Amino acid sequence: MMTGPRPGRVLTMREMVSLTLRRRRRGAGFWFGLAIELLWPFVMAGIRIGWRGGEHVPRTGGALLAINHVSFADPIFDTAFVLSHGRIPRYLAKSELWSTPVVRSVLDGGGHIPVHRGSVRAGDAYRGAIEALRRGELVVFYPEATYTRDPGGWPMKAMNGIARIALVTGVPVIPVANWGTQDVLPPGSRKPRLWPRRRVTVVAGPPVDLSEFAGKSRTRTNLDRATATIMAEITALVAQVRGEQPPADGVPGTDPPPDAAAGPAPRQGHDTDLQRERPAS
Repeated sequence: MMTGPRPGRVLTMREMVSLTLRRRRRGAGFWFGLAIELLWPFVMAGIRIGWRGGEHVPRTGGALLAINHVSFADPIFDTAFVLSHGRIPRYLAKSELWSTPVVRSVLDGGGHIPVHRGSVRAGDAYRGAIEALRRGELVVFYPEATYTRDPGGWPMKAMNGIARIALVTGVPVIPVANWGTQDVLPPGSRKPRLWPRRRVTVVAGPPVDLSEFAGKSRTRTNLDRATATIMAEITALVAQVRGEQPPADGVPGTDPPPDAAAGPAPRQGHDTDLQRERPAS
C-alpha cells in the first residue's frame, strides 16, 4: 500500500556548490563538457533538485541505467545525477543528430552512441553499446524509446533492446525514475517553464534481478519478459516518487508504433539486429 510520496530530499545550496566543485569532469570531452558547464548553473540554481539512491550507481565498470522518459529535458537532469555520483553518462542517440556540426562535436566528444534507425546499419547501435559497456562505460538507456504517451505520465511498454544488451554483457541494470522534468519542459514544447520554480526528482534503485534469464536463449519471449521485469522496477520507483499507485492493468495504449516494432524474434546466438529499435527522442 502506498504510504505517500518518497521524493529525494531537495539539495541545499551548500550541497549544490559542493557538487559543482567536485563533480566528475574528466572523460566528458571538450564540447560535451562545455555543454554541461553551460547548463549546470540552470540545473543547480534554477530548479529545486531532489535525488536519492546514488549509492546504487556503480563507481566503476560497465552498467546500464534504465530510465523512464517524460520530457526532452530528461537527459539534462539525468546527466547531472550521474555526474554527481562520479560517472560520465554515455547516451544512445539517433544518428540524424550527427549531421549537425556542433551537435556532432558534442556527441562525438562525449562518447555517445549513434542509432541508425530503419537501415542495415541499425545493428551498429547494438555493437556500439556493447563495446562501450565492455570498456567499462555507464550507458544510459530510455527503454520506451520516446517520452511516454500515457496521459498520466506512467512508463509505457518498452522495446526489448535493453534486455538483449544486458543479457549479452551481463552488466548490472540500474532502474532510475525521474519526475518533474515534464513540468520544466512539457512534451512537445520547446519553451521551458521556469516559474514558479519547478522541482525535479531523480531516484535510482538497486540492480534489477535478471538471474532467471541467465543462460537462457535470447528468444523474443525471454527478452520481452526481461524487459518487463526492468520496467516494473522503474514503474515502482516512479510510483514511490509520486506517492500514487500505477494503473492496475498496466498503461493503456502503450504498444510501440508500427515503425518501432521489434521485428522478428532473433535466432539463438544472433544478437546484432536492432533494426526497429528507436533511441530516445
